[in-house]
Amino acid sequence: MNNSFYCKSMALFLLSATLSLCFISSSAELQRLEHPVNEDGSLSFLVVGDWGRRGDYNQTNIAYQMGRIGEKLDISFVISTGDNFYENGLTGLEDPEFEESFTNIYTATSLQKPWYSVLGNHDYRGDAVAQVSPVLRKIDSRWICMRSFVLNAEIAEIFFIDTTPFVEKYWTHPKDDTYDWRDVAPRNEYIANVLKDLESALTESSAKWKFVVGHHTIRSIGYHGETKELVTLLLPILKAYNVDLYINGHDHCLEHMSDADSPIQFLTSGAGSKAWRGDIKNDHTGLHFYYDGQGFMTLQLTQTDAEILFYDISGNILHKLNLSKELYSTM
Repeated sequence: MNNSFYCKSMALFLLSATLSLCFISSSAELQRLEHPVNEDGSLSFLVVGDWGRRGDYNQTNIAYQMGRIGEKLDISFVISTGDNFYENGLTGLEDPEFEESFTNIYTATSLQKPWYSVLGNHDYRGDAVAQVSPVLRKIDSRWICMRSFVLNAEIAEIFFIDTTPFVEKYWTHPKDDTYDWRDVAPRNEYIANVLKDLESALTESSAKWKFVVGHHTIRSIGYHGETKELVTLLLPILKAYNVDLYINGHDHCLEHMSDADSPIQFLTSGAGSKAWRGDIKNDHTGLHFYYDGQGFMTLQLTQTDAEILFYDISGNILHKLNLSKELYSTM
């Protein structure tokens, strides 16, 4: 990696402290959350994206299957890859859609766990400041949504990145949409800080598994395809620090692609409600799996093995990815 490029392009880091949770460490640049593994050292969680439609477009059916599979796997938490509330995010802290699209939909016992969430572009069309406010946790204690943060789950570190501000067209050609850029503008400085913070956190990480979660795609053959700003700015960092998985939503599908010159795997889980049937691009380079229906994803981890499963709306397994790492003794 060309470190001088990032040094020249990045402004001084401004420490953000908008969320006060007892399990956050203040010593890191990115806010850090801690989540323990199971007693046997394993970890299981669900990933869903692009879901918040008050139960419409089969959101309720997906929620049912998530609850069933979540109980079977004894999951520890859920990850949301963004576009949490359609069409235009939340209107404020008292918007009833928060409960109508989240609390009242994901009612299964197994889903009463923390939901670690990032913002999507549709969330930015509403009151993004409200959506990342800890006040929402008073309405539903599961909701943990921030712009960028790190989740330390012992055997894995998961780096959540706010990707919407990276996309230039949202700033220059918003069409009829408006975006809530409070706490974000100016764009270039914000992006530089996000990249600087991520690189710093990855440098310090000693986790066995490293995953990065963002809303927007890096590799995809779906409707949106590749996000050129992430390919240029984010992907080199993921490669340089041996990130295992980049997990995203944005394209309303389930997808697994690999990289031509690194081990990183690209996983799309953006099928939590409305799906885009048949909207597929022609370039299938690196494609291992694509499904243009509704569904979600699970990850089961140990120190040496990871199993990723993609499920459809009926709870059927559509695709499986297994990864392994060597276990080195410290004796």
